[in-house]
Amino acid sequence: MPTTEKTHRPPVDTQGAALYTGFAGSYLTKIRCTGGGPVFIKRNGTVRYDLDDLDAWLEAGKLASTSGARKGLPRKRKVSEAEAAA
Repeated sequence: MPTTEKTHRPPVDTQGAALYTGFAGSYLTKIRCTGGGPVFIKRNGTVRYDLDDLDAWLEAGKLASTSGARKGLPRKRKVSEAEAAA
């Protein structure tokens, strides 16, 4: 029976995550505060990202077309001005 040992990859800081993902470090910092970004680890004020979590976040952001519809997720419905005012 083959073993499925997971190779340990040490977590990276924000700049390391930026290099790994291709996004700016400032963008990762912003979405860390506003939500929607990759899962992160925070200990004693230090932020680190697990590379497996970055891989999962990048994978979840893949799109099949420019329409913006992600596979398996409902499309956003446009809200009319009347509905928005209500």
